[in-house]
Amino acid sequence: MATKKAKKAAKKAPAKKAPAKKVAKKAAKKAAPKKVAVKKVAAKKVAKKAAKPKVKRKPNAAFMRPLTPSATLAAIIGSAPMPRTEVTSKIWAYIKKNKLQDAVNRRMINADDKLKALFGKAQASMFELTKYVSKHLK
Repeated sequence: MATKKAKKAAKKAPAKKAPAKKVAKKAAKKAAPKKVAVKKVAAKKVAKKAAKPKVKRKPNAAFMRPLTPSATLAAIIGSAPMPRTEVTSKIWAYIKKNKLQDAVNRRMINADDKLKALFGKAQASMFELTKYVSKHLK
């Protein structure tokens, strides 16, 4: 019986751990090739970006065509014909100058008298802005 107990004790005994130096070396060997591969991939991406010459995008001609604002819109931005992009910029300048952006929900625009005529309501979302503006451009 003593031999059976000795065998059980031997099985339950914890396995010897490898020295810390050997574990560190094995981990370093495994990690090193991965880092090199990542660096090579990153270098290839940088090389591709450098190889392509940057071409400045041309704006769509429909956006750059001067449009005449209605009398309601002209009260805000002026009556001179201008492209849609510039109209939007001028409206935002007017909104920021008069502090009409809602303090709590920055996506909402609180309309003053001029903007109320443009929107048709007291408050509008910034995403609805172009919808209301396009009705007032010819």
